[in-house]
Amino acid sequence: MRRATTVTALIAAAGLMTACGGGSGDGDEKERAGGSTAASSSEASSGASSEGEDKTYEVTLEVGGAGKSSVYYTLGTNSTEQVTLPWKKTDEMTLNSTERKVGITVSVVPGSVKLSSGQLGAAPCSITVDGKKVVEDQGGAEGKHLCEYTIH
Repeated sequence: MRRATTVTALIAAAGLMTACGGGSGDGDEKERAGGSTAASSSEASSGASSEGEDKTYEVTLEVGGAGKSSVYYTLGTNSTEQVTLPWKKTDEMTLNSTERKVGITVSVVPGSVKLSSGQLGAAPCSITVDGKKVVEDQGGAEGKHLCEYTIH
C-alpha cells in the first residue's frame, strides 16, 4: 500500500512538472484551463511584458443584490465572508512566468438572495481584470451560478 502511494505521488509530480514546462504556446493553456469560454479566455493578459517577467493584474470581484449573504471567493487564497450586498473586493495579483503559462483561476460564488419573484436564488456576480469585465452572471433561481476566470 505504501509503495503504491509513493509511486502515485511520483507520477503526479512528474505530470505537474511536465504541465508547467510543456506546451507550444498555441492554445494549450486554454485547453488545460477547461471551463467556459469566458473562464479560459486570456484577453485580459495582453500587455507589453515579456514572457519571463512577473505581471501584476488588478482583479475586482463583485456580487450584486440587496441584504446579507455569504460569499465564497478565490483571489490568491480561498475565503468565505458574510457580507452586506452589493459587495466588491479588489486586489492585485502578481503572476510569475510559470503561473502565467498555466494560469491562475479567480472566482466568486455568491450566496442566496431574495429575488423579485419572492424566490431565493443566487445573487448576480462579475469579475473585472485590469478594468475590463471578463465574466458576468445574472444570478437567479435556476442553474449553477458562479463567476470564474483564469488569468494568464
